[in-house]
Amino acid sequence: MATEKALIKLIVSILVCQLAGLIGSFATSASVQTWYPTLNKPFFTPPSWVFAPVWITLYLLMGVAAYLVWRQGLDEPLVRRGLAIFGIQLILNTLWSIAFFGLRSPLAGLVVIVLLWLAILLTILTFSKISKPAAILLIPYILWVSLAALLNAAILVLN
Repeated sequence: MATEKALIKLIVSILVCQLAGLIGSFATSASVQTWYPTLNKPFFTPPSWVFAPVWITLYLLMGVAAYLVWRQGLDEPLVRRGLAIFGIQLILNTLWSIAFFGLRSPLAGLVVIVLLWLAILLTILTFSKISKPAAILLIPYILWVSLAALLNAAILVLN
């Protein structure tokens, strides 16, 4: 029974993260075919085909990280705080897609992604007090968001 509950928590954690990505993709899908290709981009812009597999993988890692914290028990105040911060960063993650692609605003995107980066850092710091593996699983995420923030800033400057 405990193993079944753990598996359900893992699946829910992963699905919630993937759902955030799916919601963000609705804002992205129209602009990525029309508006985004017309922008001037810096030399370090990854090829378009890289984004989907990277984000799917990052959402998977985020889900596993959230599960590792959640399994420590919601009766623990630090776990609740960590998951609340995680939820905030997940909302900001989705809002970035809406700001940058949905609103077609690199400036709004930059504001959101700076807040997102700070929320990810706070999540990592909080998770590290609960589960070191959970914190480590978020390192690729903050690295990718760091690149995305640089890309966002460069697009703002170039356009």
